[in-house]
Amino acid sequence: MNERSVTDAVRLEASQLGIRLFRNNVGCFSDTHSRLVRYGLANESAAINSVMKSGDLIGIRPVFIEQHHVGTTIGQFVSRECKASNWTPDNSNHTKAQLAWCDLINSLGGDAQIVTSVGSL
Repeated sequence: MNERSVTDAVRLEASQLGIRLFRNNVGCFSDTHSRLVRYGLANESAAINSVMKSGDLIGIRPVFIEQHHVGTTIGQFVSRECKASNWTPDNSNHTKAQLAWCDLINSLGGDAQIVTSVGSL
């Protein structure tokens, strides 16, 4: 499957599991006044974007808490970077920056992964 097909399949799977994922387009352009406009998560500057790249899909998963928050549902941040099914990890700066994003999100209790198929949710 190509990257678009993986993305569509992951979004469908997420919806079936009650997880809401949204496309996170990341990039920049010059507006009509020649000002650089950046968009997407973790894209405040070229320096940040060179070391951390947010996932293609960003969303939230409902999590039911059972002990000290009995009866409360919280939302867990979810991020998926979708790759074609034949993708293999490499040592490029781009991949390292995507993994840095996953490490940050996971270290804070979120759920971030690079995926090549459904089944990661």
